[in-house]
Amino acid sequence: MSSGTGTSRDGLRIGIAGIGYWGSKHVRTMRSLDSVSRVVVIDPSEERVAKLRHSFPEVDGHPDLESALPHIDALVIATPPSTHADLACAAMAAGKHVLVEKPFATNLADAHRMVDTAAEREVVLMVGHTFEYHAAVWALREMVARGELGDLYYVDTARLNLGLYQHDVNVLLDLAPHDISILNYVLGSTPTSVECWASRHAHRRLEDIAYLRVRYDEPHIEANVHVSWLDPCKVRRVTVVGSEKMVVFDDLESEERLRVHNKGVTQPEESGDLSLPPMSYRYGEVVAPYLVVNEPLALEDEHFVDCVLTGMRPLTDGHNGLAVVEVLEAAQLSLKERREVFLEEVRRGSTSLARLRQPAVAHSREAV
Repeated sequence: MSSGTGTSRDGLRIGIAGIGYWGSKHVRTMRSLDSVSRVVVIDPSEERVAKLRHSFPEVDGHPDLESALPHIDALVIATPPSTHADLACAAMAAGKHVLVEKPFATNLADAHRMVDTAAEREVVLMVGHTFEYHAAVWALREMVARGELGDLYYVDTARLNLGLYQHDVNVLLDLAPHDISILNYVLGSTPTSVECWASRHAHRRLEDIAYLRVRYDEPHIEANVHVSWLDPCKVRRVTVVGSEKMVVFDDLESEERLRVHNKGVTQPEESGDLSLPPMSYRYGEVVAPYLVVNEPLALEDEHFVDCVLTGMRPLTDGHNGLAVVEVLEAAQLSLKERREVFLEEVRRGSTSLARLRQPAVAHSREAV
């Protein structure tokens, strides 16, 4: 695998395209890595670049990708989602390795184009599914894999807040990639079908609340995903319910982010006595497993740099991003046609998908 054109012997030169909320975080974490010799920011806003330099005066700035390409070995893309594919493909065509923030792409065609370009150019392509680098999510996956929860009944996720509204994608594409990537990772599988319900309220064009029912065959389970920009309470929660135990991952908890509830219900033997309760309830202890404290974004960025230097395949590679975009594409089709959509339909390139294509609009974070 190529190590990138013009790689510095002193360390990697990392470009950060887009220095909004996530881009500025990548600047901070990349600067802390010993194997990174230089961080180059790419943003058309001189004001944003100047503001960033108050905290990081040593970073170089460029107004666009073209002018920055000779000065970088790898690129982190944290720009509006509708710009991801073109920026990624342009960088990879120039031999640069790429890490793309979620959503990986806004449609399946672009996701395939990115994966194909990475293969053709033999460069690293990685997606920023940050929760797959989270200690609580690792522990949750291990519990499921060991069968500690018993037979899995269902998974419920909620990612709610008042905002932040985007301009080029709806709430589904903005927030659901987190939960879909968590589900795929924890269950060790990809879904077979998706149903989606969503609506617009405060925004004229973009759905600001959405519900998904995601079905998996292996393990045989349904997951319910609720995302919203229009909720008075900030919620970041994943609940996994099994026949033996139930687990809640609350990312807003400062300490006990993972809580295992030794609770359950069983149906008693049929006796014909209708005076008996229909179910037997079991209540046990609640345990908060010890988790090694980590910063998922720092681990993600370090892993990307390691993959660039060694040629190792990323844990969240382009195919990982593609799998999530497949679910998003199926959800968009489900929303439009008001039916359950099987993932195989979008993988075959269903002709119905062509009707989903709409021109992208400008985003509040300026495109690079």
